[in-house]
Amino acid sequence: MPDIKIITEAELRKTVPLDIKVIDCIESAFSELASGKVIMPPILSMPIKEYNGEIDVKTAYLPGINSFALKASPGFFDNPKIGLPSTSGLMILFSCKTGVLEALLLDNGYLTDIRTAAAGAVAARHLSRIDSSNVCIIGAGTQAKLQLTALNLVRPIKYANIWARNFEKASLVAEELSIKLGFQIQASNNISEAVKSADIVVTTTPSTEPILKADWLHPGLHITAMGADQHTKNELDPQCLKLADLYVADSISQTVKQGELRAALDAKIISSEENFPELGKIINKTEEGRSSPKDITIVDLTGTGAQDTAIATYALKKAVELGAGEIFHN
Repeated sequence: MPDIKIITEAELRKTVPLDIKVIDCIESAFSELASGKVIMPPILSMPIKEYNGEIDVKTAYLPGINSFALKASPGFFDNPKIGLPSTSGLMILFSCKTGVLEALLLDNGYLTDIRTAAAGAVAARHLSRIDSSNVCIIGAGTQAKLQLTALNLVRPIKYANIWARNFEKASLVAEELSIKLGFQIQASNNISEAVKSADIVVTTTPSTEPILKADWLHPGLHITAMGADQHTKNELDPQCLKLADLYVADSISQTVKQGELRAALDAKIISSEENFPELGKIINKTEEGRSSPKDITIVDLTGTGAQDTAIATYALKKAVELGAGEIFHN
């Protein structure tokens, strides 16, 4: 058997920072997904309600990339109470030509974190107003930090509000990010006002009930909803999708099952007969995106196997270039 490359989380954090190259990598994955040539099976998802947990398994084959990733991604959302991160996992790379195991990326959820943040930046780059400078982040976990960091790479962000149920945690995140990103960020205890003043809102929670109310929406607003990656989750009032000028899915086949579209369909706010564009088609300009500065746009991100194969193969390439990782002689 061929040798196997093993790369740890610490090595991946050094070799694959969240930067514009990662955002471009994930944008290419969306573009390829929209081509119709990608093979991407449905997500294998298993909730473990007893422990407020879940595990998703995702994969995809992207033509032109020599490897494909198989990712196992647990999320156990009570873990912070016992001092553990809420997400973990790993990615496994196989050869597309032979199926032979090539690499183990022991990223502990890091690559998923940065590819998810990069997806939010791709959504904003193509759907938000180009002059968007005021952001509201809903949530105060890892994605809250990364989403704002990624947004700052594609839009001229000058001010941000962080809202979370735990105001103290939101305050700590705001202080940390203010130092890191160099612009004014504060914790908000008034979510409606934070949303009403924002150009971009990003929802980053595992909520099972709507947090973002439809009557807070206003002309010109862009929303990236990335928390509803299970059929039990729902961050947006379903009426938001009815009020939006444009709703965009990362993958329609996924958002009808888990995502904000699923909730709107279940509430019969949206008809199953309606057609919606996918983000990759807007990137490829085969579907129209924002048509006016006054449009309200929503992007529904459930996370795709195409993104995982893209970030995993990118990470392996970077690791090889920089001499990171160990070789296991099988």
